Amino acid sequence: MRGYYSLGSLVDKSSKIEAGSVLVSTTFARHSFCGYDCEFINTVVGSFCSIASGVRVGGAHHPIEYVSTSPVFLSHKDSVTAKFARHEYLPKIQTTIGNDVWIGAGAFIKAGVAVSDGAVIGMGAVVTKDVPPYGIVAGNPAKLIRKRFPEQIIDGLLRLQWWNFDEKKLERIGPFINNPERLLREEGIL
Repeated sequence: MRGYYSLGSLVDKSSKIEAGSVLVSTTFARHSFCGYDCEFINTVVGSFCSIASGVRVGGAHHPIEYVSTSPVFLSHKDSVTAKFARHEYLPKIQTTIGNDVWIGAGAFIKAGVAVSDGAVIGMGAVVTKDVPPYGIVAGNPAKLIRKRFPEQIIDGLLRLQWWNFDEKKLERIGPFINNPERLLREEGIL
């Protein structure tokens, strides 16, 4: 039986990470799910996220402003054995995945990108730019296809921040989760 690998990471007890996934300096908030064979480096993942298998988020950065991008000129440990210089270069670029984000199978999200609350990333997308709240992006490079809801509903959901509710309140709003407008009315937002 294989598990997942975690280094310097924190996963909420209510979240699930499937086998073959690697987490380095990453946090997963509550009730999030990560499929098989994913990789997260220097990433903060919000609550209630659904992440399919084969997703890659964050990663190493190479010094494109140097003459060479090769690690043989850098000071940190890596898989190369030869070292011709030892320049300090190991930026920790954080990637942020908001709350209630759905990431399709095989998506790639570049280090430093912010995926906002409620966003959807299409299968196989290559995300190189920030994704707006409740935006649906797809393609290579990923482009905004549309928003999940009208702006009034998006604004209301962002104000409501239902993902911060305790378990008891989540049970209370559960019957309205399939009707965003009704949920916002029940909560006095609309």
